[in-house]
Amino acid sequence: MRYFLIAANLSLLVLFPLSWFAPLMRAGLLPFFDLSEISVISGLQALWEKDVALALLVTVFAIFAPYLKTIGLALMQFRLLSPRVAPALHILGKLAMADIFLIALYIILVKGIGLARVETAWGLYLFTGCVLASLAISILGTKR
Repeated sequence: MRYFLIAANLSLLVLFPLSWFAPLMRAGLLPFFDLSEISVISGLQALWEKDVALALLVTVFAIFAPYLKTIGLALMQFRLLSPRVAPALHILGKLAMADIFLIALYIILVKGIGLARVETAWGLYLFTGCVLASLAISILGTKR
């Protein structure tokens, strides 16, 4: 079981960056116009142009928190980092979940207004799966 958790965690080091470039959603103004794909990276690029503070916050939630947690967990799995760091890694996992909540809230708000059309894409499921897998790996790892 230990080797499975290590392999799963190390695979997240590849899957997280893939999920950042994968399309999270397709959005467009009014139902008749083409939909443009939005990924974590393209969304961050647009945010950096409009609101630097929000872009910094989302960058921490979407990129730094989950990746630092994954690296920290890998270091713990290889016994290169003290298990006393586990609570801090758990907090990083919660920060990553906040990003998924913000994306879901955005989709609900835009659909509720009715002026725009939003469709979820496979990248949203990949990103959510990566965050949930990271959470499960850390929970299973601490039980051992």
